[in-house]
Amino acid sequence: MAKGSREVVTRNDVAQYAGVSTAVVSYVVNDGPRAVSPRTRDRVLEAIRVLGYRPNAAARALKVGSTRTFGLVMPDGGNPLYAELAKAVEKEAATRGYVVLQTNTDSDPAVEKRKISDLLARQVDGLILATPTGEPGATELAELNDSGIPVVALNRPVRGTTSICPEYRAGARLGVEHLIGHGHERIGLVMGIERSAWSPERELGWRDALVAAGLPEGPIARAEFSRQGGYDAGRQLLTTTNPPMPVKQAKVAKLLKATERPTAIFVSSDLQAVGVLRALHEAGLDVPGEMAVVAFDGTAESEFSWPPLSVVRQPLEAVAQKAVSRLLDEVDEPVEAFTYPTELVLRASCGCN
Repeated sequence: MAKGSREVVTRNDVAQYAGVSTAVVSYVVNDGPRAVSPRTRDRVLEAIRVLGYRPNAAARALKVGSTRTFGLVMPDGGNPLYAELAKAVEKEAATRGYVVLQTNTDSDPAVEKRKISDLLARQVDGLILATPTGEPGATELAELNDSGIPVVALNRPVRGTTSICPEYRAGARLGVEHLIGHGHERIGLVMGIERSAWSPERELGWRDALVAAGLPEGPIARAEFSRQGGYDAGRQLLTTTNPPMPVKQAKVAKLLKATERPTAIFVSSDLQAVGVLRALHEAGLDVPGEMAVVAFDGTAESEFSWPPLSVVRQPLEAVAQKAVSRLLDEVDEPVEAFTYPTELVLRASCGCN
């Protein structure tokens, strides 16, 4: 049978071509349970290549009781942070022989519940929830528990599951303390709009640093975790303090005097920070001369903004490694909370380099 034929190539075809039994083909494909001599193995692999044989993954899953897949539920695959996180999870899973099924929810709780149910129905061997929208209800918890599938929540604790989070509060404090070290006394905050009641750790870290330094709280602008949200928030900080001015008015409002506006801004995400930089540029303000900026996340996008952003970097690789290992670990007590320290990366936006 020639490669490329429309007929389905079977294990029997491979065995006949290689001159071995179907059992030997199975041992080669599944890497066991019995050893195969190197010469015989090479013949089988050559037959697989020539014939274009593709093992039936579904049949194998039924036999061994594992699909060797993980489900990854993301709020926004277009966000560079989540794109980099997904890449790190896929890389780590691949080293263990697993494939990742990724799906997006657009931060919609209803969509998230449906996607979780879909992945459970596909019998994934583990489930990773990246920044879930909130606490699952009793029905969702029961479904997860009844499935017997291990679940790990990233970036936000979820009751009844293992959680892995960066040290948001300590990291934010580190970033703001660096701005204070540059002599800034009026430090504003751009904070994302939360969709649940979980504690806004980055805002608390910002406040911790100011209180410890004996400085007053600067103005806060709250907006979506997006470039547009950061742009709108930046305009608010430049034109008003409290209460924030509506965006449409802010775009045409007169800029605050230099003595009235903050001299530095801590931004809760890279995406927002890119929008903030645009707002500062349009206002004719020099960064970092007239306004210093530090952001939280540390994606590749921050390195290629202008000026390059100083950031509090999340340890995505470490988080991904821990998440995958927890899905595979056999532990007596599966519910634990892990936190990982962040790293301050200094570039031009704060006045360094």
